[in-house]
Amino acid sequence: MQKRRMILGIIILMITFTTAFAQKNSIVYGSNPNAGHFAPVNGIQIYYESYGKGEPLILLHGNGGSIHAFSHQIPFFEKYYHVIAIDSRLQGKSGGSADSISYDLMANDFCALLDYLHISSAYVLGWSDGGNDGLIMAMKCPQKVKRLAITGANVVPDSTAIPIDGIMSMKNFVMNSKTATKTQIALTKMMIDQPNIPYSQLALIQCPVLVMAGDHDFIKAEHTLKIFQSITNASLCIFPDSNHGVCQQHPELFNKTVLTFFKK
Repeated sequence: MQKRRMILGIIILMITFTTAFAQKNSIVYGSNPNAGHFAPVNGIQIYYESYGKGEPLILLHGNGGSIHAFSHQIPFFEKYYHVIAIDSRLQGKSGGSADSISYDLMANDFCALLDYLHISSAYVLGWSDGGNDGLIMAMKCPQKVKRLAITGANVVPDSTAIPIDGIMSMKNFVMNSKTATKTQIALTKMMIDQPNIPYSQLALIQCPVLVMAGDHDFIKAEHTLKIFQSITNASLCIFPDSNHGVCQQHPELFNKTVLTFFKK
């Protein structure tokens, strides 16, 4: 009888563990009602999801993306930080107008969201457009950014940063696409025309910055290097055998690299 009770106890524990594991791994980041919230920011509703405990870390995704882009980062970083993953204006579940969209406006949204959440400063991780936003945050609301890690960011929209065929592809999409939505057109136009940040302004950034990219990134390597060289307190990391989506392509290496930087 005692042996049967022991076996039954082990089975119950296994079922409990398996159920908890399945629930944890069935999370759809970016569409998780248990973690999702809306905040009234700058006249629109900004959607964000909250995970973990500790010092705040905000995650900023790339153009046309959503919180889901960080599916490999959230479960890692929530073990160390209070992760706040945000849908940028006009993307994911967040509101906004296709008639008014810019990197400056999005960066202002994020600073305002931190105010709404009563967060005085946070670690910031930005990918692609999110990296652009992070740089602007570090200049426009420097007290809000404790440390900044960016990957695949650019500060100008011209051929010194983006291959000419990439620029032409975006322009062709805007001019000739018959199926694109107004939002898709607006977001693509933003990439064609913005950002326009003078390198001299990057020198104003005071927080430590980790500048990252893949060695086969969409953003030219010389542009990534120029960003690194323009920021006083910066570190540089170029991931081998990696493209613009290194955070999805090599998440374990990427996450550990960012964590090491944040923990300095």
